[in-house]
Amino acid sequence: MQRAYLSKLMELCERDSNVLHLVADSGTGYDEMLRRSFPDRMLNFGIAEQHMVAAAAGLATAGKIPFVYTAGAFLAYRALEFVRDDICFQNQNVKVVGMGSGLSWCSLGPTHHTTEDVAVLRAIPNLMILSPATPVQVSACVERAYAHQGPVYLRIGMSNETEFFEEGYELVASGTDVFSPEGEVVIVSTGSILEEVMQAASMLRDQGVNVTILNVVCIKPFDPKPLLQASSGAKLLVTVEEHNRIGGLGSIVSEACCDAGIGRKLLRIGLNDCFAEGYGKTQAAVRRENGLDAESIAKRIGGALHE
Repeated sequence: MQRAYLSKLMELCERDSNVLHLVADSGTGYDEMLRRSFPDRMLNFGIAEQHMVAAAAGLATAGKIPFVYTAGAFLAYRALEFVRDDICFQNQNVKVVGMGSGLSWCSLGPTHHTTEDVAVLRAIPNLMILSPATPVQVSACVERAYAHQGPVYLRIGMSNETEFFEEGYELVASGTDVFSPEGEVVIVSTGSILEEVMQAASMLRDQGVNVTILNVVCIKPFDPKPLLQASSGAKLLVTVEEHNRIGGLGSIVSEACCDAGIGRKLLRIGLNDCFAEGYGKTQAAVRRENGLDAESIAKRIGGALHE
């Protein structure tokens, strides 16, 4: 996803001289490629995320379009006041890109996990939130962020995510992709955990369970129409997220159903108001340890269907 993000950003730099890339000592080889091609467009603020966000707001007042890029946990939490007051309160045209969504920083533990960012940031006015599931979707989200006049938070993974979309993919108007409509179970997910959800759905189909998958890319503003349409005849509604169940996708879906006045049995799968267990392991291993792997997801859904 990082390569997809920076490749798309380089395209934008070629098209628009106002596009800037701001980092906080978080550069990779891909950042070096951008710096070599556009040396005056990449600004490194060192480990000073708050200052970077504040500077981005100032640059936006001068007509620049800053893409602020570093570990998601340091943007969503450490620089929260600056994102809120300097960018969102002023409605500045700044794009905040948090790499390492969910448990992507698997080897470094909860200090680097980004498992509360949706809950924290979706309450802030004026902020669009995009959560792509694959590298191709990252490219589409960068384009959407660039086209949007105002603050955007883009959360991306960094673990060689499985691709489910073809090149040239464009975000649908609703911001939600629908796979296999009219299932008795509707699974709603966001971000790179889609790969686990796809596998879990395959396991359930092998057991004779029809499954619809909704992949929510645009978390905010959230369009409830695909959800309400897909769940109209479903027996069970499920949310799966690499995030705390409180305030995240499960809460968004609950709110949408409540606002629409519909009652559905809802199973929320995510971190149950806790920090993730597991250090120094692969993301797949940490997911397994926290019940967020395909087998665990399928087992939870199968159990809920027979309750």
